[in-house]
Amino acid sequence: MPSKLTLTVMNSVHRALIAVTFGRVGWSMGGMPVLELTTTGRKSGQPRSTMLTAPLRIGDGLVVVASRGGDPTHPAWYHNLVADPHVQVALDGKPAVPMLARVLGPQERAQAWPQIASRYRNYAQYQTRTTREIPLVLLEADPSASA
Repeated sequence: MPSKLTLTVMNSVHRALIAVTFGRVGWSMGGMPVLELTTTGRKSGQPRSTMLTAPLRIGDGLVVVASRGGDPTHPAWYHNLVADPHVQVALDGKPAVPMLARVLGPQERAQAWPQIASRYRNYAQYQTRTTREIPLVLLEADPSASA
């Protein structure tokens, strides 16, 4: 399981790759779009950003996987969006847009997980490393943001 330091370094390297290539490299990985998810820290109240892949689209929404590499604990960004589902999402180097995060329910997950695990074996591997069920989160347009 990756340490917090490893995850921080990976995120920093990913952001640096995007910066030094002026966005030409880094917004796609392994056939998946890469996005920058900004949540509000549940303890600090401060914006917290992380780079994630989105292995599945449901309608206009993007699904992200709270795997943390198969770690036994959920990633901090997951806890943050559960506490406050209003997030910002930047995709393809475009400005971030407000979105609403929603953890997929059991039936939705039962449909989405096999699609993700069969296309992207790393996620299936992560699930074998932990006893927790890895949550899937749908990021959709935030209707309250346009009001």
